[in-house]
Amino acid sequence: MPGRSRQTGAGGRAAGEAGRSAEEAAALYLRRLGYRIVSRNYRCRQGEIDIIAWDGPNLVFVEVRQRTDGGLAAESIDSRKRRKIVAAARHYLYRLAGQAAELPPCRFDAVCLALPPAGQAEAGAGEAGAGETAITLLKNAFDLSDLY
Repeated sequence: MPGRSRQTGAGGRAAGEAGRSAEEAAALYLRRLGYRIVSRNYRCRQGEIDIIAWDGPNLVFVEVRQRTDGGLAAESIDSRKRRKIVAAARHYLYRLAGQAAELPPCRFDAVCLALPPAGQAEAGAGEAGAGETAITLLKNAFDLSDLY
């Protein structure tokens, strides 16, 4: 079948576990900031949204990104991925529209996890903050105008 295939071997399982771990850390982080999570790993034909949550009156669609190579996680959310997130958000909102009198204000956030390089976690364990995963929330990481 044409297109990208999912890895199903040991590497694919390891990546899946790392992704779930990152999403769990992001969900915990968002809860601590007062977000009320209503859905995780929302999937539809159009795409997937890692976390859907309320931040006050705003319905927030959150993409979780994790990097170990020193690159910025937010940079890995390219225009193709943004379009898929927006399409999935539209699908979610379409379903919500049947249950709500009016649609809430929405936004697209990103939670970025920067993992320490391999080996650094053990070496820096005695230093405050050394070897720890850094978590950053980017509110309004992108909007619809970024796509057109």
